[in-house]
Amino acid sequence: MIKFDRFTLKNGLRVLVYHDKTTPMVAFNLLYDVGARDEAPERTGFAHLFEHLMFGGSKNIKNFDTVLQKAGGENNAFTNNDHTNYYITVPKQNIETAFYLESDRMLELAFSKKSLDVQRNVVSEEFRQRYYNQPYGDVSLYLRPLAYKSHPYQWSTIGKEIKHITEASLDDVKNFFYKHYAPNNAILVIGGDVETSKMESLCNKWFGDIPCREVPERNLPVEPVQTGKRTLTLERDVPNDAIYMAYHMCSRTDKDYYATDLISDLLSNGRSSLFDLNLIKTKKLFPEVDAYIQGSLDPGLFMINGKMYPGVDFVTAEDAIKTEIDKIINGNFTERELNKVKNKSLSTQLFSKIGVLNVAMELAYYEWLGDAEMINLTEEKILNVSKSDITGVASKIFTDSNLSCVYYKSKN
Repeated sequence: MIKFDRFTLKNGLRVLVYHDKTTPMVAFNLLYDVGARDEAPERTGFAHLFEHLMFGGSKNIKNFDTVLQKAGGENNAFTNNDHTNYYITVPKQNIETAFYLESDRMLELAFSKKSLDVQRNVVSEEFRQRYYNQPYGDVSLYLRPLAYKSHPYQWSTIGKEIKHITEASLDDVKNFFYKHYAPNNAILVIGGDVETSKMESLCNKWFGDIPCREVPERNLPVEPVQTGKRTLTLERDVPNDAIYMAYHMCSRTDKDYYATDLISDLLSNGRSSLFDLNLIKTKKLFPEVDAYIQGSLDPGLFMINGKMYPGVDFVTAEDAIKTEIDKIINGNFTERELNKVKNKSLSTQLFSKIGVLNVAMELAYYEWLGDAEMINLTEEKILNVSKSDITGVASKIFTDSNLSCVYYKSKN
């Protein structure tokens, strides 16, 4: 059972304090409720660009990393389609350095043409390296808009295209910052051997004077129900043909989420999974094939992808994958197999709660989902998934009318 305290500042900043007396380090995790889904279609990639800009200097601090390193701390961040997360670990005695750094860049960045130019170049190069200059790297740039026609999940966190970043102006960047980077749009979790009263005092000292901002009300378009199979064939200079299949699935907070997650484990988690046993070892159609879900806040995608051996055509590959999926739909798996993937999932949950930073990040995430207390309910929800839940969810998801498929063809 993870226990924590919570309070909210007058400017709307939500704060959770987690007590862990076993470590001399303190975790300082700040989650902003802004991701790629909050971008304008003609100005994508901004949430990710900001992850970089936030380390480029703030109003009173020229070099974020230098100040933190002198205090013995480390930091990093990540962005996805739903939110952006910044985290610091620092020795307990230097915790106020984390307050100083994060509050200053929440207040105001050191907006400058030079800083923007540097980070635009960094992000643009990242775009080229990850999406254009490695085999199969660009598939998400095509699969997402194939599956999504209305919802902003149709573009990746990196953005639709490089020019959205290279053409971003300083005014564009400032507008994005003041719309989304605000105390009333953030969740702070502090974990370690700390006192809640002391943390509340420091929060008021460093964050209390930052004004709340007019965060725009989120009104995202709902993705219409897909009514027919969608396909796209790409031809690239890659070693093997590959197939990428995406089925629409439920949202992260839906009652079917944990059943959906366990379905992906039954298909491809481990050497005894259906894909590994039958598609890789027995039929030898794929050297690798995987199934996983997008745990996005709005309805996401159940993803299946595999690189095929030479001589295996797309029809054979797709039919073989669907044969294994049909086993799930028809309940052709045992309670023992279900319990096995449940135990693996429970182990993952357990490991996610080891270490003060991991717990801080998890608490921020669940608070963002709706209530940090949910962190203590995940094991029960996994254990309560029944075989009939699995077959029922699988029957809903795995229909051809719900499928978007990219056939990634090798030129070789």
